[in-house]
Amino acid sequence: MQFRETLTYDDVLLVPQYSNIESRKEVEIGSELNDKFYFNLPVISSPMDTITEAEMAIAMCAAGGLGVIHRYNSIKKQCDMVSRAWDESDFIAAAAVGITDDFLKRAVSLATSGAKILCLDVAHGHHILMERAIKTLRDKLDSSIHIMAGNVATLEGFNDLSDWGADSVRCNIGGGSICSTRIQTGHGVPGLQTILDCAQSDRSAKIIADGGIRSSGDIVKALAAGADFVMVGSLLAGTDETPGEIVTTGAHHLQNQRKVYRGMASKDAQMEWRGRSSSNEGVTTYVDCKGPVANILKDLKNGIASGLSYSGCRSICELQSKTTFIRQTGAGLNESKTHILRK
Repeated sequence: MQFRETLTYDDVLLVPQYSNIESRKEVEIGSELNDKFYFNLPVISSPMDTITEAEMAIAMCAAGGLGVIHRYNSIKKQCDMVSRAWDESDFIAAAAVGITDDFLKRAVSLATSGAKILCLDVAHGHHILMERAIKTLRDKLDSSIHIMAGNVATLEGFNDLSDWGADSVRCNIGGGSICSTRIQTGHGVPGLQTILDCAQSDRSAKIIADGGIRSSGDIVKALAAGADFVMVGSLLAGTDETPGEIVTTGAHHLQNQRKVYRGMASKDAQMEWRGRSSSNEGVTTYVDCKGPVANILKDLKNGIASGLSYSGCRSICELQSKTTFIRQTGAGLNESKTHILRK
């Protein structure tokens, strides 16, 4: 049996390069999802029931990104969310569906309600049911509908989903802040390695790095490795636009306002949306309230632009052609952190 060494975000750094960029305003961090959909911010909010409903989708659009409205509700409720968000000017509606049961009815209803992007949303996307679902939607829906599918962890999986008809593919299995798939199943590939592998494809589908993104620095690394977009959940959790009530914890002067954040494969989530749980591959937690998501997205945008400028690049495409990765040791990772706070 042979083993290969694989990499995740903390294992690498990007080497700074000569730059003649005098202002971040010179840096264009936008990206195309296809020839019809261009986004000024290469960030997509995850289709989780504690992250993206209509309010988040609208806020993502206003910031130049994309929000995918989750599927863990009735078809009518999800379509109402899409319709409500779609009244916004220049809004591109995206919504998630599954790959079994009523997925076709849901997909058709969402498309009728204005969804232009459908996300086939399952944990293990390199699967015969995914193949059938993509081909069914390609046969039944207008060709203008963008199909986003996933998740996959390998080049073979990426190529297959692209060949089956996916326009973009969510890449990464496990590694998310509330995902325990790798621990529960023993399967997965480190997040950055997945992107490095999938970027070797000669297919035209776009790469969406999904999972394990904790900072704008991780986003820059994912883009440099070959991703066209990143999908995030925990970075946006607890913002005003996320679903869920605010919960006050603690006592008296130590009180904190928090919101629930949970993996869709967690026991709590499964019991709520389908009345039973099977494999428990996620956790539920609470996160502090963070205020408007626009503030988070502004910081991410500035961080990404700064990241490109450190490589002397004015676009994501240029970053991918010029970038140089180096390995760092555990000591190097510690040195990278704001270690004065640990004294």
